[in-house]
Amino acid sequence: MSEQNPMNDAAQALQANTKQMTDQAQQMSRSAIENGMAKMQEFSRMFSEMKMPAVLDMEAIMAAHRKNMDVLSNANRVALEGAQTVARRHMEILQQTMQEMSETMKDLTSPETPQAKAAKQTELMKIAYERAVMHMKELAEMIQRTNGEALGMLNARFTEAVEEVKLLASKATTTQG
Repeated sequence: MSEQNPMNDAAQALQANTKQMTDQAQQMSRSAIENGMAKMQEFSRMFSEMKMPAVLDMEAIMAAHRKNMDVLSNANRVALEGAQTVARRHMEILQQTMQEMSETMKDLTSPETPQAKAAKQTELMKIAYERAVMHMKELAEMIQRTNGEALGMLNARFTEAVEEVKLLASKATTTQG
């Protein structure tokens, strides 16, 4: 780390760490999607080789399963993009805070009376606390918005899936009866 600006070096190290974590999350997401698709293909192959009664519409079941995987993949993508956005914003906040802290340290070393320094420190602590609360709320809202979007996608698909099962069941009942 450089002796000139250790706060910048710390911010760069944190940024590199955040990028590494994001890359790992993306790899895990891709791996989960690939595994899901492989399982779906295996499932399709297995059922296509079996002699199933005419009551079950295997094409409809497989189409529903593909829709489930697509929605799960999209919800995962939305969640990952949200996590990346939060990480980037957190990094921006951290860099801004480090810069402000550096400026504050310079201000506090100026020759002033102890009472003036105490008053300045109190004001700076109040400002820092208010900013920290504001930033926490901002990040929490970003996370909540992303989670809501991903969960909304999953809930909508679940509702569709229930309707598809009802339709398949009514077709099976009609075919048997």
